[in-house]
Parts: sequence; C-alpha cells; structure tokens
Amino acid sequence: MLAYLIRRLTSLILSLAVASLVIFLVVEVAPGDPASYMLGINAQPDTVAALRTELGLDQPKALRYLTWVTGMMHGDFGTSYTYRTEVSGMIADRLWVSLPLALLALCLSTLIALPAGILAASRRGKPADLGVMAATQLGVAIPNFWFAMLLVLLFAIKLRLMPSGGFPGWEDPVLALRALTLPAVALALPQAAILARVLRSSLIDALGEDYIRTARAKGLTRGQALWRHGLRNALIPVLTIIGLQFSFLLAGAIIIEQVFYLPGLGRLIFQSISQRDLIVVESVVMLLVFAVIMVNFMTDLAYAIVDPRLRQRT
Repeated sequence: MLAYLIRRLTSLILSLAVASLVIFLVVEVAPGDPASYMLGINAQPDTVAALRTELGLDQPKALRYLTWVTGMMHGDFGTSYTYRTEVSGMIADRLWVSLPLALLALCLSTLIALPAGILAASRRGKPADLGVMAATQLGVAIPNFWFAMLLVLLFAIKLRLMPSGGFPGWEDPVLALRALTLPAVALALPQAAILARVLRSSLIDALGEDYIRTARAKGLTRGQALWRHGLRNALIPVLTIIGLQFSFLLAGAIIIEQVFYLPGLGRLIFQSISQRDLIVVESVVMLLVFAVIMVNFMTDLAYAIVDPRLRQRT
C-alpha cells in the first residue's frame, strides 16, 4: 500500500507542475494588456508603462511564473490587478459559496442516482427499468442552465417558495441553504442521470459474473446477491464518475452561478476574464485544477480500498 501511495503522490506532483505551466502560458498569450484595459484607450504610453511596472508586468515571464508558483506554495496567490486586494482573500470569500454548492449538488446527485440505478438494474427490462432509463435520458439531454431557468420560473416566480438568486451569507444557515437549493438541484439532476446510467450498466455486468451465479447456487436470492456481492464490485466505475462529477460541479458551475447571481468561484473567473485580471484567473483556475487532481487522487485511493487487487497491479 505504501508503494502504491508513493506512486500516486509522485503522479499528483508532476500533474500539478505541468498544469501550472500550461495555465500560465495559456493565460499569458491571451489578447489584451491588463494595464491598457485598466487605463482605457486614451491613456498615455508612459502612464501605461508605469502601471505595468507597478503591477510587475514588465518582468520576464519566467520570473513571473516562478514568483507565482513559489507564492502559491506558501499560500500567497498574489494581488488582484483590478481590486488591489489579496487574491487568496477573494478566493476564500467565493469558496464559501462554490464549495457548499458543489457538495450539496453531489449529495443530491448521489442520493438520487444510487436508488435509481439499483432499481433499474434489479428490474432490467421491466417497466421500472424503462421508466428510470427514460428519465435519465431526459436528464442527460436537458442543459443544466435551461433547467435552472425552469426551476426559477416555477419555484421562485410562480410558487414563490424559493429565492430566485443572490446569496445572503452564512450568518443565517437556513437562508443560505435555501439560496443554494435551486442551483444545487439544477446541477445535480443532470449528473444524477449520468451516474444512474453508469451504475445500472455496471451492476448488470456484475450480475452476469460467475461469482454471482455461485452465490445464487448457494441459496442467495437475486436481491441478496446484488447487495452482498454485486454492488461492491460495481462501485469502481461509479466512484470514477462521482469523483469527476465533484470536479465538474466545483469548476463548471460558471453558468449556474450567473443564472442565480451567486458570488462563487465561477462568477469570479467570469468577471476576472472580462477585466483582464490575469493573476486572479491564473490563481483560481490553478486552484480548481488542484481540486480536480486531488479528487482523482482520492478516487485512486478509494479504488484500492474497494478492490485490494489494484494495489498489487500498480
């Protein structure tokens, strides 16, 4: 297990190093100079040059990259060009919206998908299976932002049960959770459809294996064989999807945060790109990449726990 863990940690570190370099290069080659954008089209060249010097944009790119990476290793993400505040503080404020939103959406997605996938697999070819598959097909086909607007129209405007947008803060947890409920549902349902379909396929494959037939021959019912043997062996692809879903929910909620006017990381990236605030874009994207890589790392560890044979193969 120790050798397996060391190999995974090495892969994690190399992935972070490559990702940081790619992010820096991609953002740096993007058109638009932050200093020129901040001062406007009528700014004098010497004024623009002075601002570039103040922001450190006149330094060599290699030095700026090393300064950025070294700072992140110590928890310093730099200073925003536009707001002149610490990027780490901006990220911390927005993370208290995006992280609970992603966790809530992931919990809802899992709670919906697991019973649906198990029901469909255990009733393969029957009306329950056909109903679940039809619902999941619809969930996959509908874009989450369109579904979000439908939720706003129904629950916020027509029924007036939920807020239509904004975030009141965590001073009142009840109000905060109410503000995150509709966005979480909009994010969760399409992901639940994907997860349910994957679980159904994985369970159907597992139920056709020899060990399931052996368990049935020893007297277990189909349901007992499914719960005791089939479900655990079907969890590896499900864990993969759950890990990828959390990464998507954390990093890919830009449109949902725009629809519900939530001050999260996605909306921060959108605003920073429009303002050419490169240091904020680089730092937030790097943080999200770190979250994705860490989730994949934890998923690999979960693989090893679920199936000990993997520790011996890698």
